[in-house]
Amino acid sequence: MNAVLGARRARLHAVAALAALVSMLLAGCAAPPAAPPPPPSNQPVPFEQAIAAVSESLAAQVQPAKPAGLLAQLQAKPARQVVVLDPSLAAGSGQQTAGTQQLDRGVTDRLAARAEAFEVLPFRAANLARAQLLLTGTLTRVPQAYRLNLALTDLKTGLVAAQASAVATEATVDMSPLPYYRDSPVLVKDKVIDGYVLTSATPAGQRADPVYLERIATATVINEAMVSYNAERYEEALGQYRSALATPAGEQMRVLNGIYLSTTKLNRPAEAEAAFGRVVAFGIAANELGVKFLFNPNSTDFWSDPKISGPYEMWLRQIAREAGNARVCMDVVGHTSKTGSEAYNDALSLRRAANIRQRLGAEAGELANRTKPLGMGFRQNLVGSGTDDAVDALDRRVEFKIVPCP
Repeated sequence: MNAVLGARRARLHAVAALAALVSMLLAGCAAPPAAPPPPPSNQPVPFEQAIAAVSESLAAQVQPAKPAGLLAQLQAKPARQVVVLDPSLAAGSGQQTAGTQQLDRGVTDRLAARAEAFEVLPFRAANLARAQLLLTGTLTRVPQAYRLNLALTDLKTGLVAAQASAVATEATVDMSPLPYYRDSPVLVKDKVIDGYVLTSATPAGQRADPVYLERIATATVINEAMVSYNAERYEEALGQYRSALATPAGEQMRVLNGIYLSTTKLNRPAEAEAAFGRVVAFGIAANELGVKFLFNPNSTDFWSDPKISGPYEMWLRQIAREAGNARVCMDVVGHTSKTGSEAYNDALSLRRAANIRQRLGAEAGELANRTKPLGMGFRQNLVGSGTDDAVDALDRRVEFKIVPCP
């Protein structure tokens, strides 16, 4: 009899304990939430590790806090946020590279892996209407490394909702430009690109760059055109660039340059020359015209391969014509890549600038008195790799800076 009573008491104690546990859980006595991941470090790490760090940091900043209590957490519906990605850029040059593509893939994959929290969409106009957040990112060269800057901007308010940075070791990042940028004769940075770069580094809670955001719809068309060009669908790209140009915000360097590149690839020389003239006029008006004239090593002679230097005479003709039409005075500024001594490169860049100035004078005699050569060596490198190949071709540019006439 005592054994039976003891068994009953044990069962009653077990039931009471279970009821107490259930009551505690329903009352919200749940385990404390896991600590957020540590912020990315400024210590350089391999590129993929840096991408993982900034991705985790961004996700943690915009995911809503879990409600208190286990039952509330079980009943809560996950708030899935739609993100649209404007492809990342190299901050100094404004170019898309193999490295910026790798950054985009890595961040997209890591956010998409949190399927209950994020949906990441390609950069298209229709997707802008669906998205809550706009993702932008840049790679900035720092000593022996690249800094990653990523931002998520709330499309409704224009405020940056999250921003994260990390540093990747230089050797793990491939900065070879994509075909559009490799083929481009000019530096395509303008106020829109500058705004993109600023937005990617803007702290959370502050407003994204308005010039960039106001032109975001046109940027989707430009991106589609660039994708077509990189895939060698030049007729399609030309139509898309012209569609972008027809929009209110379409007169941008990326668009005008894309029309020039596409007509060149389609072997339409008259259209290409007219398009390059428009590129030059736009650059002169904005005082941002940097042209990639490549020279033979240690020389003021143009690159010997006519596939590279063949268009140079036409470029010079259009620069002279547009500068004459605008009646401007210009400093012709030579630049070199970061190879060799500073003194040698200063002298070499000055000789190359003088060569370009002389050629412009031959095209339009009045420019002889309205231009002055300057040599900057490698002090204003945009890439700074010192590789003397397609990666740092922009460092070997000649710029035309508008200055007051004497």
